[in-house]
Amino acid sequence: MSTHTVAMHMSDGIVNAPTSLMFGVIAIVALGLCVWKARSELDERTVPLAGLVAAFIFAVQMVNFPILPGVSGHLLGGALAAILVGPYTGALCVAIVLVVQALLFADGGVTALGMNIVNMAIIGVVAGYGTAVVIYSGVRSSARWRADALPVRIIGVIAFIAGLVGTVFAAMGFVLEYAIGGAAPSSLGSVAGYMLVTHALIGIGEGVITAVTVMAVARARPDLVHLLRRHPAEAAV
Repeated sequence: MSTHTVAMHMSDGIVNAPTSLMFGVIAIVALGLCVWKARSELDERTVPLAGLVAAFIFAVQMVNFPILPGVSGHLLGGALAAILVGPYTGALCVAIVLVVQALLFADGGVTALGMNIVNMAIIGVVAGYGTAVVIYSGVRSSARWRADALPVRIIGVIAFIAGLVGTVFAAMGFVLEYAIGGAAPSSLGSVAGYMLVTHALIGIGEGVITAVTVMAVARARPDLVHLLRRHPAEAAV
């Protein structure tokens, strides 16, 4: 495994063809479910935001940030998209970005596209958004915040943790795929350790970007943040 750069965009040949095909089918089924379920998340307010979220993720993914000497990472965007526009729409936003990058910019292998979608658009979204919902619900149920709007800084902390967790779980999705059908010479143990350590660090950058973006939207238009709409009467302050 190259140590020049670390990104969740898998290239062709890292995992064998049967495993790539299997996860390609999983990605198609999962995205079909997301298309069906996204109708409940989208309305005249959120459709434009979903487009902006997809464009933002596409642009920011093109920028790598240094993690360790010879190692860099970029935004995955799963938790960010899910918090802003909902998990189903968020997964579709990330998947669209991955398809465009693979087909038009050769960023990530075409045969690995299904695995990239599963890792970043499905696992990253489920883990990141699930973490945000659990923490948010716990904070909202506390006596201190039960009747009051959450400060934006608290929302930012939740978004940071969600971004970090989503990144680590997405990386572990790659480890699972490599364990099933890894075709590269690196051992599973070295791959798992490398991915866990580097993506825990990448997750910090992911968390910062997620927190800053969510806080900015929450300050300006809290009614557009899907996570906050779980409590319609709430407005961030």
